[in-house]
Amino acid sequence: MRRLMDVMYKAFPLRNCYIQLSEIDPKTGKNRIQKNGLGIQTITEDQYHEMIQDMILFLKGDTKIIEKKLKNQMQFFSEKKMYEDAARLRDQLKSINNFITGQRKLEADLSNRDVIGFERDNKHIVVVILRIREGRIMSREKFSIDSEDSIAEILRTVIINFYMNAAYIPGKIYLPELPEDQIDLTQWLMEKSSSKIELLIPQRGNKFQELLLANRNAKLLLNEWLLNLQKRRDHLPKLLSELQELLSLEKPPRIIEGFDISHLGGTNTVASMVVFKDGKPLKRGYRKFNIHVKKIDDFESMKEVVFRRYKRQIDEGNTLPDLILIDGGKGQLSSAVESLTQLNLSIPIIALAKRLEEVFLPNQSEPIIIAKNSPALNLLKQLRDEAHRFAITFQKQKRTKDIAKSIFEDIPGVGVKTVEKIYKRFPNINQMKDLSDQALAFKLGVSKEIAKIIKKYL
Repeated sequence: MRRLMDVMYKAFPLRNCYIQLSEIDPKTGKNRIQKNGLGIQTITEDQYHEMIQDMILFLKGDTKIIEKKLKNQMQFFSEKKMYEDAARLRDQLKSINNFITGQRKLEADLSNRDVIGFERDNKHIVVVILRIREGRIMSREKFSIDSEDSIAEILRTVIINFYMNAAYIPGKIYLPELPEDQIDLTQWLMEKSSSKIELLIPQRGNKFQELLLANRNAKLLLNEWLLNLQKRRDHLPKLLSELQELLSLEKPPRIIEGFDISHLGGTNTVASMVVFKDGKPLKRGYRKFNIHVKKIDDFESMKEVVFRRYKRQIDEGNTLPDLILIDGGKGQLSSAVESLTQLNLSIPIIALAKRLEEVFLPNQSEPIIIAKNSPALNLLKQLRDEAHRFAITFQKQKRTKDIAKSIFEDIPGVGVKTVEKIYKRFPNINQMKDLSDQALAFKLGVSKEIAKIIKKYL
C-alpha cells in the first residue's frame, strides 16, 4: 500500500494542502490549482479534474488506457514545443511503467479480481486481500484481528470494512470459504458497485494458486505478529531483574499487588489494592475495599483485606501475583502473612515502611538494605505511594458522600430514593448549584419547592 501511494503521488501529484488559491487563468477565467511536484507548478481546474479521473482509472487497474492517453498528450505537447508539460507527462508515465513492471505477472487472465486469504492461531487472525488488476498484483491489504468468531463471521466483517468506502469493487472476489450472510452481503456489494458481484471459492487452477498465495502471505504476517507479541511478553525491565535479585525471588516480579489502609478521624476505614505489571500501573486491576473491622486497627484491617482478596482469587481461579507489597512495617506485614497462611498460599510478600523507606521481609527482624537511588526501591515506593493515593481518594469520596447524605436526609420531603438519585446523577453535589430550581426538580423528580430547599443546604 505504501508503494502504491508513493507511485500515485508521483504519477498524479494532487494537492495535499489547504492554502487558499487566487490565481486565475487568463484564457479560461478559471482558478489555477497549485500542485506538488519538483517545486510549485500550476495547472488549470479542468486539467486537475482530468488527472483525478486518470487516478481513478489507475486504481481500477486500467493502466493501458492511461498509458495510451499520456503518450498521445506527451506527443502533442512535444510537437507544440510545450516542453514543460511534456516533461510532466513523461514523469507520470515513467512512474506508472515502473510500478507495473514491478508487479508480479500471474497469468493470462486479465480480469480484475480480489483474492482473500487468511491464517489463524487461536484468537489471532490475519486476513490478506490481494487486489489483482489486469493479471498483476496491484496491492496487498492486511487485517490483524483478535477474535474468537468463526472464519465465516470474520470474513463478513472484513468484507464490509474493506469495501464500505471502496471506489471500485471487482466483479469476482475469491475466498477460502463463503462469509456469513453471503446472499445479503453479495446484494450489498452489488448495490454499492452497481454491477454484478460474485463471491467464489476456487477449487483448482490459477485462481486456487492465487488463494494459496494469499494464505501464505497471511501466514508470514501472522508469524511476524506473533513473534512481536512474544518479544513484548519476554521483554523484562532491568529494574525487575534487580528487584528479583535483591529479594531473592525465584522469578522476576512481573505482577506486583500493593495494599494500603486509610481512615480519617477513626471513621470510614477503607483499603486499596493497586497492580503494577512489568513496572507500570495496571489500572484496570485496581480494587477498593470497605473494611468491616469494628474498631480502628490497621493490623486487623490489613489481615481482612489480604484474606478477602486472595480468597476470591482462589475461588475464581484467577492469576496470583509474583509479589505482594504492604504499606507499613513489621506489624502490617505479620497480619498479611497470617492471612496468606490461612489460605495455604506462599506468595512472596514484603512491607515498605514510610519513615526510612525500609523494606521488611517475613521472619526477619531487621530490614534489608537497598540503596536510596536504586531503581528497584523507586519502583516499590511508586507502587506504595500509588496504593496510598488510591486509598485516600476512596476514603474521602466515601466520607463526603456520608456527610452529604446525612444533610439531605434531614430535609423535609427528601427520602432515601431522592438521596440515591442525587448521588447517581451528581457525582459532585456542588453541580446542583449551577442548575435552576426547575431544572434540578426535573432531574430529581421532585417539586420545585423541594429543589429550592436542597440547594439551600449546599
